[in-house]
Amino acid sequence: MSEILIFAGTCEGRAVAEFLSERKQRARVCVATEYGESLLPKGEFLEISHERMDREQMEALMTSMGPDCLVIDATHPYAVQVTENIRQACTAAGASYLRLIRPSRQTEGEAVYVKYTAEAVEYLKSTEGDILVTTGSKELEAFCALPDYKNRVYARVLSLPQVAASCAALGFEGKHLICMQGPFSRELNAAMIRQLHTRWLVTKESGAAGGFQEKCLAARDTGSGLVIIGRPRREEGVTLAECLEMLAQRLHVAPPRKEEDREEDRKISLVGIGMGTPDTLTEEGKRELSQAQLLIGARRMLEQTALPGQAVYAAYKPEEIRDYIEAHPEYRRVAIALSGDVGFFSGAKRLVEVLDGQVEIYCGISSLVYFCGRLHTCWEDVLPVSLHGRQRNIPGLLRQHARVFAIVGTDTGAGQICRTLSDCGMGKVQVTLGERLSYEDEKITRGTARELADRKTDPLSVIFLENPDALDPVVTHGIPDDAFVRDRIPMTKEEVRSVSLSKLRLTRGARIWDVGAGTGSVSVEMARMAVDGMVYAVEKKEEAAALIEKNREAFGICNLQVIRGCAPEALKSLPAPTHVFIGGSSGNLREIMELVLEKNPGARMVINCITLETMAEALQCIRQLPVEDVDIAQITAAKGKAAGPYHLMMGQNPVTVISCTGRGEEEKQP
Repeated sequence: MSEILIFAGTCEGRAVAEFLSERKQRARVCVATEYGESLLPKGEFLEISHERMDREQMEALMTSMGPDCLVIDATHPYAVQVTENIRQACTAAGASYLRLIRPSRQTEGEAVYVKYTAEAVEYLKSTEGDILVTTGSKELEAFCALPDYKNRVYARVLSLPQVAASCAALGFEGKHLICMQGPFSRELNAAMIRQLHTRWLVTKESGAAGGFQEKCLAARDTGSGLVIIGRPRREEGVTLAECLEMLAQRLHVAPPRKEEDREEDRKISLVGIGMGTPDTLTEEGKRELSQAQLLIGARRMLEQTALPGQAVYAAYKPEEIRDYIEAHPEYRRVAIALSGDVGFFSGAKRLVEVLDGQVEIYCGISSLVYFCGRLHTCWEDVLPVSLHGRQRNIPGLLRQHARVFAIVGTDTGAGQICRTLSDCGMGKVQVTLGERLSYEDEKITRGTARELADRKTDPLSVIFLENPDALDPVVTHGIPDDAFVRDRIPMTKEEVRSVSLSKLRLTRGARIWDVGAGTGSVSVEMARMAVDGMVYAVEKKEEAAALIEKNREAFGICNLQVIRGCAPEALKSLPAPTHVFIGGSSGNLREIMELVLEKNPGARMVINCITLETMAEALQCIRQLPVEDVDIAQITAAKGKAAGPYHLMMGQNPVTVISCTGRGEEEKQP
């Protein structure tokens, strides 16, 4: 019989068992479940048991191992009663007791400790997601201070008529008031969290009688944030590194290597978990997740992938994940769960950077691939976009691509896309909505953009758009003059417009000022070319501004904003431009150019000059202002006009096109 007894309910306990097994030292290892046993190393030097024991059984086992027995308590921090039983059994059996603790465990994402209920409420004000409060009806009034508490908070209280009445008086009723009598098992707590889709659990540190451990473990199983009211229990013990050093001295074996030497043993895996359910997880993904000592991811990812007894940390910011991994070298196998596929609008790209490339990549099934499979259609010709924290010109993209797939991410995003399409004259676009893909309550809805405008969906949703009238991708400008609504407003003619736009050198994501926009012909052309950018058409005349609005609607342009006012005053509140077209300056050309260069010293500018005075002013500006790459071209165009059986060439006014670029560093586009 071995002299070392390990109660291994954590990854640290498994690390101790691996340390002894690798050095051929015998030990007895006790875990609470068959799954816990499956995670331990196999070999002749470890005697493993998954039978649960009470205090008397623990004492008997320690006594049978002799007076030199060393007991290592590596159970979970929340297993308060188990730890107390081990302590008492050691005292009765005369065995040596060593508590293995996690350093700074309150900062591990497992729990947030507060002294009072009011502090819990203040903390939750800065969070998102629904809350399950299990502190009882007497503490419930404090949670009324939370914004939107009637929709955000679920209260679990005793099933007494007077209790239910007092809660209803505070506004807690219907599905947000759960009247039940405990005790509640770990499984029931977890099922309730999943059913309600809560992201936070609030409890008091009430001990075994109050089901404290069961609530804590349920929160960990579901990836929920845990807010504990009461002082955290302070434990005395040793860290994993200190424990291994002590064992090495006791057994006269090789000590553990220093952390810098152990880095080569660490494996960090970025795992695409598919849609979220186990069915869409690849076999290699399952392997990496199951073998991980530490699992990191957003709460929804952890809820779907975390295994019993597995250490988890809820986070999605790359720097936060990196810092946590560096602060916990005891975890040698780390898996970071990422939604869908790691190469499809994933956080994996940034994680690879902040982790210095020291990662392994395991692909998953993307929402695009899954959804197209459900729709029985191919996806090689589909344009994928993401609207998570991004804005995209969906109508503009649909004019160039017959099929567009978008990850939405909010409950109103899909409906807003359909509304925008309808407003842009594209209400007949065919739309397929996918909600909660791969889950039991998966929902697929088909219709037109007009029919689905303003529709609300589950936040976990995608949208598939098909436009049979899509044009070939626009590679040149050149809208005919007679396609615009003109009235009596002067317009930059098609030939001059083409040369001016060529000189402007637009990019897809350009931020463009059109100063003195007139009819908006140049603005419309630029908006169609810079499909991911934004055009600000600045016009001082109300009649002309109204005309720009008409042309914007006629061409279904949504990335064009009309700014009423006189430059440069009307420009001061606009975002810094990457490109500027000046078709009219009202004598303020120098002030306009100075403001452009102040906002973006590297902006590209094109100035159209019709009068000699404007040309002289422009030439003076380019000599005195910090610009380069200057080009001056004069355009004289003539258009054929039918005169009976003949055609005459009608000359247009010559236009001087001056282009230049600021000499400063160009502002990077978003």
